[in-house]
Amino acid sequence: MPGLRAVLLHLLLLLKLVTPVTFRHHRYDDLVRTLYRVHNECPHITRVYSAGRSVRGRHLYVLEFSDLPGIHEPLEPEVKYVGNMHGNEVLGRELLLQLSEFLCEEFRSGNQRIAQLVQSARIHIMPSMNPDGYEVAAAQGPDISAYLVGRHNANGVDLNRNFPDLNTYIYYNEKHGGPNHHLPLPDNWKSQVEPETRAVIQWIRSFNFVLSANLHGGAVVANYPYDKSLEHRVRGFRRTANTPTPDDKLFQKLAKVYSYAHGWMHHGWNCGDYFPDGITNGASWYSLSKGMQDFNYLHTNCFEITLELSCNKFPPEEDLQREWLGNREALIQFLEQVHQGIKGMVLDENNNYLPKAVISVSGINHDVTSGDHGDYFRLLLPGTYVVTATAPGFDPKTVTVTVGPGEPKRVDFQLRRSIPPVTKFPAQHLETESYQSPG
Repeated sequence: MPGLRAVLLHLLLLLKLVTPVTFRHHRYDDLVRTLYRVHNECPHITRVYSAGRSVRGRHLYVLEFSDLPGIHEPLEPEVKYVGNMHGNEVLGRELLLQLSEFLCEEFRSGNQRIAQLVQSARIHIMPSMNPDGYEVAAAQGPDISAYLVGRHNANGVDLNRNFPDLNTYIYYNEKHGGPNHHLPLPDNWKSQVEPETRAVIQWIRSFNFVLSANLHGGAVVANYPYDKSLEHRVRGFRRTANTPTPDDKLFQKLAKVYSYAHGWMHHGWNCGDYFPDGITNGASWYSLSKGMQDFNYLHTNCFEITLELSCNKFPPEEDLQREWLGNREALIQFLEQVHQGIKGMVLDENNNYLPKAVISVSGINHDVTSGDHGDYFRLLLPGTYVVTATAPGFDPKTVTVTVGPGEPKRVDFQLRRSIPPVTKFPAQHLETESYQSPG
């Protein structure tokens, strides 16, 4: 019987370690316990940290997945998910908790696809950007008449209309010339935004994020930049002019990856509206100023889309399992999209890192920059591109590269320091003065 006792003990330990996924809504304290439970189950590949606090002092917790948590490894991209930006749009919050448990459990069970994902990228999951609004919405119960209750933060501000408006500058620059990437923020930007917005801006400035999605509710569609219409007007609530970014085809592909991996988004008919392929340009749907996805694209290296995931902003618990099964593959496939295009190191002639070097692609009027470790990531569709790396004080370098499907192509740049021109003085300027001794 000792052998049987050992087997039973082993089974009990497994049952204790593997907590079954529960499909229910998580209030703030429950959310925090869930994140730390996942971390305790997978301590070697996770880290829990706070990106800041809400108006009411609640933490904006992030769960990180990486083979080296807390450390940026050169040439390993950073990717993020943000949920519950609108406190009453809760499905994204629950899906990100489910995703966290799924990544942990599948990694431990030896799923090679998940292991490769965790080992090749650094994944940051923020289940709730608006924990104060969520608590207000959750306290209302299933009353459909309270549709907008909890949408805003505790100061009554819509966080997705609270980021600095950089679209106005880029539209001006497109006509008159000017920078097309990393647009600067106003000097007083911190005083113009809410605590949650300020925390998220500082968060995305602290990491060299490459790819991102923020999860919403109220429709079922993958929405890509620009969100703000170039026409600066809204025709009713629906259908303004399409306002594409220089990376429009890439954004369409990213949106379609999610839509077609989703259980039903790609059918297009949802919530009384129709979106071909289940995707839409944000401004074409309705114009939105000071939104988060446009801010990511215009101020950082990050390509972000917005995922509208359910007609019901606060779906009942009995719908959560179906929603998870409909979104699970799409959530994984979207993370895998961070591995495409080109990536590499930008170094000087002595192999020192060159941060903030600019990587330009001919024909695409939007640049990215290298991070603090000298590594850069440029998402691109398959094709042949002319790519140039520039840095102040160094001679630029240009290469032609062919990008295929699948893994990104490694393209390193070693820049030589510029030699300043020698100033020559005419001979007549080299006059000497006679020296007269005193006395």
